[in-house]
Amino acid sequence: MTTVSKPTIPSPAPRSSKPEILAEEIIERLTYRIGKDAKVAKPHDWLTATILVIRDRIIDKWMESTRKVYATGAKRVYYLSLEFLIGRLMRDAVSNLGLMEEVRDALASLGVDVSVIAGLEPDAALGNGGLGRLAACFMESMATVDVPAYGYGIRYVHGLFRQQMADGWQVELPESWLAHGNPWEFERRESAYEIGFGGSVDVANGADGEPRYVWKPAERVIAAAFDTPVVGWRGKRVNTLRLWSAQPIDPILLDAFNAGDHIGALRESNKAESLTRVLYPADATPAGQELRLRQEFFFSSASLQDILRRHLQQYDDFTSLPDKVAIQLNDTHPAVSIAELMRLLCDVHGLEFDQAWDITRGTIAYTNHTLLPEALESWPVPLFERLLPRHMQIIYAINAKVLLEARKTKNFSDTEIRSISLIEEGGSRRVRMGNLAFVGSHSINGVSALHTDLMKVTVFADLHKLYPDRINNKTNGITPRRWLQQCNPGLTGLIREAIGDDFLDDAEKLRALDKFATDSAFQEKFAAVKRNNKVALANLVASRMGVKIDPSAMFDIQIKRIHEYKRQLLNVIEAVALYDQIRSRPELDWVPRVKLFAGKAAPSYHNAKLIIKLINDVARTINNDPAVRGLLKVVFVPNYNVSLAEVMVPAADLSEQISTAGMEASGTGNMKFGLNGALTIGTLDGANVEMRDNVGEDNIKIFGLRADEVANLRTDGHNPRAIIEASHELSQALSAIGSGVFSPDDRNRYSELIEGIYSHDWFMVAADFDAYAQAQREVDELWNDKSAWSEKTIRNTARMGWFSSDRTIRQYAKEIWRAG
Repeated sequence: MTTVSKPTIPSPAPRSSKPEILAEEIIERLTYRIGKDAKVAKPHDWLTATILVIRDRIIDKWMESTRKVYATGAKRVYYLSLEFLIGRLMRDAVSNLGLMEEVRDALASLGVDVSVIAGLEPDAALGNGGLGRLAACFMESMATVDVPAYGYGIRYVHGLFRQQMADGWQVELPESWLAHGNPWEFERRESAYEIGFGGSVDVANGADGEPRYVWKPAERVIAAAFDTPVVGWRGKRVNTLRLWSAQPIDPILLDAFNAGDHIGALRESNKAESLTRVLYPADATPAGQELRLRQEFFFSSASLQDILRRHLQQYDDFTSLPDKVAIQLNDTHPAVSIAELMRLLCDVHGLEFDQAWDITRGTIAYTNHTLLPEALESWPVPLFERLLPRHMQIIYAINAKVLLEARKTKNFSDTEIRSISLIEEGGSRRVRMGNLAFVGSHSINGVSALHTDLMKVTVFADLHKLYPDRINNKTNGITPRRWLQQCNPGLTGLIREAIGDDFLDDAEKLRALDKFATDSAFQEKFAAVKRNNKVALANLVASRMGVKIDPSAMFDIQIKRIHEYKRQLLNVIEAVALYDQIRSRPELDWVPRVKLFAGKAAPSYHNAKLIIKLINDVARTINNDPAVRGLLKVVFVPNYNVSLAEVMVPAADLSEQISTAGMEASGTGNMKFGLNGALTIGTLDGANVEMRDNVGEDNIKIFGLRADEVANLRTDGHNPRAIIEASHELSQALSAIGSGVFSPDDRNRYSELIEGIYSHDWFMVAADFDAYAQAQREVDELWNDKSAWSEKTIRNTARMGWFSSDRTIRQYAKEIWRAG
């Protein structure tokens, strides 16, 4: 037999990065890929041409990274997340390749300003908030620390909505980020998989006499892959973000079309495309719930089929899967992956149930991001059984195995059995996805030390008792490339001037900046950088909203998803109280302050949307009152996204991290602000605890109830009315809001919102108000001591290096994935 050897394909020669060569390539792409003459090219044409030139350099490193993994047999990490809030990619890629100056010079030689065209790149609308931004930071850090990885998610056509204001109310509009294509992505036609829904399960006799189950779905769609390269720092490694797009098996029903049913003929196309059209469709209706579950199964099944296919390309069977594959579930959204991996291993590849269960648990790990029971997804059993009948069988089988183990080995009581069951029996029966994720994973990690400790005694107390070695902590982090080097080049340059370049490769080397904290000359330079960033934000607010804000005022910023536990309400109530005090005591030396808010409320979350309206109503009144003399302004900046955060974070003087203690899993906005030299005012919640430990108690302003005190108040009885009546400032502010002072067009608009504070105060707004207001006045005092303020903010930047996502990923790789 003659063996035909494959030809050796030479690697491409290294590409020059000289500005003149880059300029030539940009013109070449503009001409032959976009079809435009440079004389008539528009800014968006220059943007696309530049991206294509940068992309070519990334591809060389991308292929090299892939070949290396196959050659070495290295373990791969697969990060499954329903969100990837990656933001704009051009500046990120250019910076990580070390080509920023060269690209700037190349474009300048062509008469193009890189900052202008970079600002035209749309934000990839693939996420909501912290969860998606964490996934993006982790992908960049995995490439940076040389961990071979794929990210798996959904290629949403519209993603999260674009937020506009109509008379102060949030209005949701489609975010059409893909309207003009995405030059970063590559369609992979060979990586397409059938995904089924509904139907029935048949039983057949296997060759060994054991029953074999065959799922026969009633519906099928195609999951098609689109790959985006993710570049690590200095281009060391390029990993892959693979996003799934849903396509119909039959795009048009010709019989129906020819019969005149032109709309009905596209029924299958519309049904398939709805799967990947919008991030987080409202689930207040049964149809919305079903679409959410379909989305989660769609991307989980496609990802797992892709993972198993890739594994079998290189290895003979699945016994080595836990040694060569690590699958990380980012929250409960991909938890159905556990049942789907069991189905694929048992039904498609013929493994026995117990062997498949060992492989599944050895391969999958789960990150929990919430202690809120309602956020640990659960699905009605009838819906789950109708949509995924075989998976329902598998979940019942897993449940039986786990409950029998609990009864036999730990002698669990009936109450404990009910607590750990995958099926909630109280009222309507539901499938508990958090419990499924826990029992089907070998590792369950929290995302801050406090959150991890609370997991063990709250939502997973009984599961922790059954499996005491599974819960561990991996405190979240942020990538310092985007959240310092790219968003704050002025500060980055100042730091390099002071301590050199070592911190660019190891963020913990920022500690060397500590010795400059009391240096008056450095303090002046540090303050000048902050001032420039504040001017940039002031210009953005003026151009976008027509509101003038003073860069010399304190910029007090709270940017995050709008939710009652994050307590934007506490912040705006304090603004009302401060407004009353400024008017009542005009002779006092008030610190000029601008309170800036940004964030989106879930479309079906009434109170969150009402809080946005309240912020805008309060802003209208305060900003137009001449008695305030410009000492206080309130601004809600609409359509919060990564690009807006990149302007607001470097401009912040004060970072609001004021969630109800025990309810924020970690937070990463707190880390971004601290790294950029903002002072944090916050509760001892989430990663604020570890921030205090790292930056020092004197360099953070902590107030309010601790998590245990919140729990005790809720258990023992909380009397918010008495607290309110004892606090003059609070009662006056609540009375003004509740009686319609800020809503003269609808005096009762906020009456129920305020009554909720009086009657139960679940989020401890009243309980923490006086402590919060006192902390704010202490912040005012500190602001007036410019040297002391500068010292504390410099120490925040110097001591935030531990919160790099590089550190977090190294911990995941060593302690959970055994990879890299």
